[in-house]
Order: sequence, then C-alpha cells, then structure tokens
Amino acid sequence: NYLISKNKTVFINANDPIQVKNTSKANRFSFGTNTNTDVLIDFIKAQPFVKCLFNNLNIQSQLIGDYNFTNISAAIAIGNFFKVKDIDIKKGIENYIPTNNRSQIIEKNSNKIILDAYNANPTSMHAALLNFEKQSGYKTVILGDMFELGEEAKKEHQNIADLAVNLDINQVILIGANFYKSKNNSKKVLQFESFEAFKTDYNLSLIQDKSILIKGSRGMALER
Repeated sequence: NYLISKNKTVFINANDPIQVKNTSKANRFSFGTNTNTDVLIDFIKAQPFVKCLFNNLNIQSQLIGDYNFTNISAAIAIGNFFKVKDIDIKKGIENYIPTNNRSQIIEKNSNKIILDAYNANPTSMHAALLNFEKQSGYKTVILGDMFELGEEAKKEHQNIADLAVNLDINQVILIGANFYKSKNNSKKVLQFESFEAFKTDYNLSLIQDKSILIKGSRGMALER
C-alpha cells in the first residue's frame, strides 16, 4: 500500500493470483510463465537442480527443487528491469552455489544429503517433501520443529507428519517438542523430543547409501 501511494514499482509473480489481485492499483512489473507478463520465464525441469528458459537462454542453476523456480524467476525479473544483460543474468544464477544451510547438496561417505536447515514453515516444508519424494533410492527425511506458528503449531506439525508418512519416503525422523506430540502409527516414523535425544538414542552409523533431506527451523540448528 505504501508503494502504491508513492507510485513506486512493485515486482510481482504473475502466477500468484493473490499477488495479482492485491496489486491491481500498483505500478507493477510482472514475471512468470504467463505470456502476458513483462518477463516470461519457462520452467524446464528440476532433477534435482532447477533449469529454466529466459529469452532463448537455457539457465542451469545450482538450486534444488521446483519450488526454487520462483526465486530464480524473481532474480531474473529484477535483473531485467535494471537493464542487466541477459548473458550476465545467466552467469549470475549459474554461478550461485547455496551455502549457509540453504538447499545445500552434500555428498558424505555413501550418502547424498540435502541440507535445508536454515528455516522452515508449513509451505516450505510441504514443497521440500514433495520435491524430495522424486529422489531415487532409499530416502530418509530428518525434520525439525517449525517455530512461531502459535495456536496453529499442533495442527501444522501433524499435517507435515501425515504428509511425510504418506509419501514415497522410506524413513521419517521427527525432532522437536511439537513433532514429538504428533500422532503416528507408521513403523517408518521415529520421534525424538529434542536434538539431544536424537543424538543420544539414534545410531547414525545406520545411515548408509541413502538420500537424506534435513529440514527445520533455524532454532533447531539441524545442521549439527
């Protein structure tokens, strides 16, 4: 509303109807997969890294998961708006390798780890799980509590636990006070009330030849 009142530019994802609706009076610059956007970006694949097409340039990122396509699209749109050359946009995205526990790919011993422990909320957790299900081989998820959900905490943790159980994932490890309270009858679920309990009671040597997703809120510090 402030930007609208000052006639400033708002960057919007044209594929998000809520953004489109709430910026109808704004001076907006749009991006997305719709042909009527200011910047058209086509999603190609995410196996596991996102690849997209912009102005006849194939861009191969180092970001995993189709949910990162929107982040890449926003970066392309802002670069385009500020007259960054297309080839420099491509180089910038392709040269970015995530660090700081943000969708990092780690090959450790015989395991392939997706470390996404910088932050978590129900939306990002849901997207990460759906993307991880597409991985091959034996799949283990290690999920930590999502913080700052208030009265919705119990319901949202149960929803994520239920989703993980129902996906094609072999083992589900839940860590934290909220996940510990979720109700699960599946034999593939292990629950620990704290990280310390997990570290003490779980035999890490059992994790061999597996694909692993590690995701939780910053306060859980699951990169440990």
